[in-house]
Amino acid sequence: MPQVQPKRPPVPVFIATTVMLSFISFWRAAAIVLSDLASSAYYAGGDAEKVIGKSAPWFILAVMLFSYAVRAVYIEASSMFVRGGVYRVVRQAMGDTLAKLSVSALLFDYILTGPISAVTAGQYLAGFIEEAALHYLKHPLHFNANYFAATFGILAILYFWWKNIEGIHESSDKALWIMKITTIMVIVLIAWCVVTVFKTHAELPPLPSLENMKLDHEFLGWLTGTRLSHVMWIVALVGMGHSVLAMSGEETLAQVNREIESPKLLNLQRAGLVIFVYSLVFTSFVSFLAVMIIPDSVRPKFFANLIGGLSMYLVGPTVAKLIFQAFVVLVGVLILSGAANTAILGANGVLNRLCETRVLTSWFQRPHQKYGTTYRTINLIALLQVLTIVLSRGNFYVLAALYAFGVVWSFSFNSLAVLILRYKYPEQREWKVPGNLKLGHREIPIGLGLITSLLFLIAIANLLTKQEATIAGGGFQRNLLRSSHRVRTLCQA
Repeated sequence: MPQVQPKRPPVPVFIATTVMLSFISFWRAAAIVLSDLASSAYYAGGDAEKVIGKSAPWFILAVMLFSYAVRAVYIEASSMFVRGGVYRVVRQAMGDTLAKLSVSALLFDYILTGPISAVTAGQYLAGFIEEAALHYLKHPLHFNANYFAATFGILAILYFWWKNIEGIHESSDKALWIMKITTIMVIVLIAWCVVTVFKTHAELPPLPSLENMKLDHEFLGWLTGTRLSHVMWIVALVGMGHSVLAMSGEETLAQVNREIESPKLLNLQRAGLVIFVYSLVFTSFVSFLAVMIIPDSVRPKFFANLIGGLSMYLVGPTVAKLIFQAFVVLVGVLILSGAANTAILGANGVLNRLCETRVLTSWFQRPHQKYGTTYRTINLIALLQVLTIVLSRGNFYVLAALYAFGVVWSFSFNSLAVLILRYKYPEQREWKVPGNLKLGHREIPIGLGLITSLLFLIAIANLLTKQEATIAGGGFQRNLLRSSHRVRTLCQA
């Protein structure tokens, strides 16, 4: 009689596959990026006009058109599946030192995104309070708008600091909801502005020329008094450098890439196209319409509050304009606060990658006892952001100049890394930046080369003309290199 084997108890098995994970559509991915990128429409035009003059909208338009090429570089970098973000991409292409320089520019960008977004929201709120008091109380309120904006900015940073300590998660639903509200505001704004332009017979801003631009020390920096200051193509590069804030937020596209649903590359390209069209219309139109509608005599006081000022000079009853301005401020606070939160999330991710590669010590990655978050990196980011606001005293223009430094150098290093990787790893890619010339077995990436060259020319122009930003950014990079060298020495010991 055969012996019956005792039955073993079934072992529960759980198989995790990517099918079970939740991925987002390209519309939601575009909304997340636009929550960061579209916020620049609130401040880029005013900052550029303050330095350039009335021709600034043409440079904003040029930068927004060029942003499509920069976005193509990020799409190629994302399709290469080099894990670890900008630091890993640049290190694989150009080694440790340049990778640290690149990631320091990106961190400089993130650390300034929070302050400039939060302070700009404070400036819009201050402007609305002043206008409401003037029209309803019939008495102007006298307070320092910079200090008000700085206080609001610090409170916003502290709020998102605590939410990130608790473990806030970026929600595509929330981003999509914010962008729906923003889209309603943009449609109403553009339609109302078009009616105003036709009724007032407003004229387009003057085209860029040596006569139409403010070629003073604020514009030229260290180029003041040199022969280069009279060369139009160099002046045009400087103007592009002063307008580069218009495409800040592009790096967020690489962050959301891993969350996009299949077919990933196709949906990434679709998201890129949606982002391009939306930001081109929103940011460019705001810059042009502000110059065309707001009188020259009062426009300078609205440079830090451009859309708010624009809403007050539309045709129609004052009450309707105040209600619309309140809507503009509400949307601005939502989208700018979202950008401030994205900055903390992004900087925290970069610092954690630096800890994983031993550029920074693992001490920073110790989890919070209650929430399990990497609270030490979050504390460091929030501290630097609050310190930035305090030192700038809420001065929007100082923050904008510093922010532009990190934006353009981050783009430049990433583009150069992708160009070098074309030669180091010439195998077939899923997607490439267009404009490639085949000569036998060798391919010459003309398109990618032109994009990289233009980015570095703009970055060098920024280096020579934004003196405070150059000194501050250079000091930040030098300190990061020194700290990483000390960490490596300790690890080896």
